[in-house]
Amino acid sequence: MTPAKLDRYIALALQIDCDGVHPDSDRATAAARMQASLARIDVAIGGARRWIGSELKLVVLPEYILSGPPWGETIAEWAAKGAIAPDGPEYDALAKLAQKHGVFLAGNGYETDAHFPGLYFQACWVFDPAGNRVLTYRRLISIFAPTPHDVWDKYLDVYGLDAVFPVADTAIGKLAAIASEEILYPEVARAHAIRGAEVFLHSTSEVASPNLTIKQIARRARALENLAYVVSANNAELRGIDVPIDSSNGFSDIIDYHGNQLVLAGVGESSVASSFLDLAGLRAYRRRPAMANMLSRQALEMFAESFANADLRRRNGLLQGGKLVIPDRSYFQQRQADAIARMTERGII
Repeated sequence: MTPAKLDRYIALALQIDCDGVHPDSDRATAAARMQASLARIDVAIGGARRWIGSELKLVVLPEYILSGPPWGETIAEWAAKGAIAPDGPEYDALAKLAQKHGVFLAGNGYETDAHFPGLYFQACWVFDPAGNRVLTYRRLISIFAPTPHDVWDKYLDVYGLDAVFPVADTAIGKLAAIASEEILYPEVARAHAIRGAEVFLHSTSEVASPNLTIKQIARRARALENLAYVVSANNAELRGIDVPIDSSNGFSDIIDYHGNQLVLAGVGESSVASSFLDLAGLRAYRRRPAMANMLSRQALEMFAESFANADLRRRNGLLQGGKLVIPDRSYFQQRQADAIARMTERGII
């Protein structure tokens, strides 16, 4: 039976602690820590649902909620310890949580891929209330992790371009994911929007402040530019690495399609950042000719040639002669240095 479509429901940016696996010496210990995190997530969603009510249909979790970030591990070490296999028990557990609580459950973490053995990608995912994984988005812009662009030709051969910018057409609207600092890049959000995205799911781990931060500004801009909602969940405490645990604590929020902040959490674990999303209003606004209907006013093909020729960051950096190369950490710094050198050569900087 096909679920009924909802054009009005409550979304929650669930702000909870992230207990990273960096201190763990092996996969078994890390897996046990992840299971403990899953148990905490279960309790938090259950409590939020009782507090908010049955109209809660979408829960977004913070960035890398099960593992925390790599903190000095090699690519191989983190792939073995901190990344999840697509058919791993952690994903099974997340699917069961979505099913148990009757919500769409979104989040972010590191995952392996059998097509690229030895690598991992940072992936955003969504499970529907039946426990089906309905969206997988791999982060495209990362300063310290492999991305699909590093294996671009093979990635497109395996998955195709629509899998690079996936949009899930669901009972609660057309959903797309944006990972952490990618909210700063308008092209990522726009690529989702032109595929119909109505709600951007933003799992993040970021510096929080009562003053406007660059990411808070960016969320409002991405919402307004694309006439879309942004549901942004930040960590509460960030444990397991040698930074103060409140370095990324709080201020999860939800932004409407006018760029207005609907709700803002404080610090600490919280289910305060919840609000109704009005998709009927969004859709009506998108269909209305007006100066503020920014999504309809740009002729995007005008920019296609300029962007196509601006190949500043080389693709396929981890494919040599068609064969996959597992890099050391210096690769990522060199990748950016090469892009800066090309900008210099072309007189951009």
